[in-house]
Amino acid sequence: MSRRFSFILVATLSILLAGPAIGWSEGPPWIQNNNIVPEEGCICHGAGNAPSSEIILSVSGVPRVYEVNTQYNFTISLAHSSYNAGGFMIWDYGAGNFTTVDGTIYVEDSGGAVSQNAVGNDWVIPWTSPAEDVGDINFALAGNIVDGSENADAGDHWTTLSFMISAPGTSTPDEDSNLRTISVGDYDSLFGQKTAEEIEAERQADIADGYFTQGNLYFWTTLSIIIVAAVIQGEFYERKFGGGPPHLDKSLAVPQGIRRGVLAIGIAIGLGWGIDSELPWGYNLVIAMLMLWSIFGVYRTVVQARAEAKPEDQV
Repeated sequence: MSRRFSFILVATLSILLAGPAIGWSEGPPWIQNNNIVPEEGCICHGAGNAPSSEIILSVSGVPRVYEVNTQYNFTISLAHSSYNAGGFMIWDYGAGNFTTVDGTIYVEDSGGAVSQNAVGNDWVIPWTSPAEDVGDINFALAGNIVDGSENADAGDHWTTLSFMISAPGTSTPDEDSNLRTISVGDYDSLFGQKTAEEIEAERQADIADGYFTQGNLYFWTTLSIIIVAAVIQGEFYERKFGGGPPHLDKSLAVPQGIRRGVLAIGIAIGLGWGIDSELPWGYNLVIAMLMLWSIFGVYRTVVQARAEAKPEDQV
């Protein structure tokens, strides 16, 4: 096995195994775990699959009733006791048209939803109402505050907000729609009875938890890379200084290769299931290492079967 091939293999594995460390800083996906993100939230963030009461998600500039073919500027804001930046996704179910501005993008395959393309806050999103009366218009909005670790972890918090703009002529419009704000969240948890010391203690606890989580992630990822590199190095030195792999008779190699091949395929299917089911990264890492080990077993069977038989192998 050449050094160049070994380097490429180790580099590729490093990238794959380090994947769990990357969050959705450039905007969330449209569909996650078979759910539409603006309706159900970005469940990859936070400590669980439920919206957090620690985040306030607001949208202002929303008219009570819309006029046809009119532009309104929505301001989407996030608030948290410790963090002040995150992301969002908003969707009007295709009724009108959003316009992207700096810091926002259209969400792929969404039919017009808009999200951030970088971590931020207080986005001003132009929305143009439909050219005719289509009745009441519903909106779905998801927002998340992040802790700055660049990982989708328990330090992040998310929530969702649904609201409606009434059809023309069905309600008295506000004199100034910019003054109207719709929000969701627990204001007591944000502005309640916490002292500065309590807020700082919570912030330090979040930092400690982040270090623990990331430390485990990078420790086990690095250990896996070292194991893979050690196996590759062993193969190299065996070929260069040990005379190559020992010979294995084909009568033994064939059934052994079949067993190891079936095992490798089974574990690969298990890894695919784990990724699709969004198992914790640690479980997927263990399954991936077992899959690599089983593939290596198939490889060893093949190279030993192809190795030239020595006199001692024929005794």
